[in-house]
Amino acid sequence: MSETKKQIIVYSDDSSVRASIASALGRRVAADLPEHEIHEFATGAGLRAYVDGKSIGGGSRADLFILDGEAAQEGGMGIARQLKDEVFNCPPVLVITGRKEDAWLAAWSLAEASVVHPIDPFTLAKTAAQLLRGTTLVSA
Repeated sequence: MSETKKQIIVYSDDSSVRASIASALGRRVAADLPEHEIHEFATGAGLRAYVDGKSIGGGSRADLFILDGEAAQEGGMGIARQLKDEVFNCPPVLVITGRKEDAWLAAWSLAEASVVHPIDPFTLAKTAAQLLRGTTLVSA
């Protein structure tokens, strides 16, 4: 039985953060979910070009966005808010914040969930799995 791979979009200007996210997610975030592909972006412009060039709503080419809220030049929370405002049927967004106290900023950005730097692989994978399943949560 061939399941369609989930498409996970990762944004951070820091390659080590992107690598940490990819490592934490592995090939599959949970046994009951299909494998996934990760698409990494170091710039907001690159991410927007991908979103503009793909069919995100409906015939989904993205199932989850993971955005670094601490990214330089253009923070992930601002990008999250823009995605939620501009993408029809926007997939869930998970924002990585610098501090637990910044969860309110992630909520302002309309992200469905947030986790804190430094990235805990188990928390990130569990949160991503819940979002991919359609479970709503606020912060981890």
